[in-house]
Amino acid sequence: MVAVLGRRPTLAGLITIVGGFFILVGGLFLALFGIVLVDLHVPGGRLFFIGAIDGLVTILVGALIVALPPAKTALGIAAIVLAFVSLPFALGGFLIGFLLTVVGGGLAIAWRPFVLVAGPPPGGPQPPWS
Repeated sequence: MVAVLGRRPTLAGLITIVGGFFILVGGLFLALFGIVLVDLHVPGGRLFFIGAIDGLVTILVGALIVALPPAKTALGIAAIVLAFVSLPFALGGFLIGFLLTVVGGGLAIAWRPFVLVAGPPPGGPQPPWS
């Protein structure tokens, strides 16, 4: 009998989603600041909306980490890249979003399913069907 415990990297996904929320809030904060700069005709004021988009994509990546365990390595790398992108455009989600997203991406990369095998101890009698 084989029981698989922990079939999904749920903790990694949840930490990434929370980090993405902070990045989204930081991006929206800077987007409001960018609107003021656009009204003052300062070039580059529209770039601050990238932080809000980065936060939304980070939340999506966190949800995909939970939904698609076979793609966890690529999604973990994507989460870490998005965390670094958030530094200039969303203040890294007030730095806590950056840290949570990097930790969540790292956990997604390192996650392995925990398999519990119930059976006779090694070297003991083997069942006839094995």
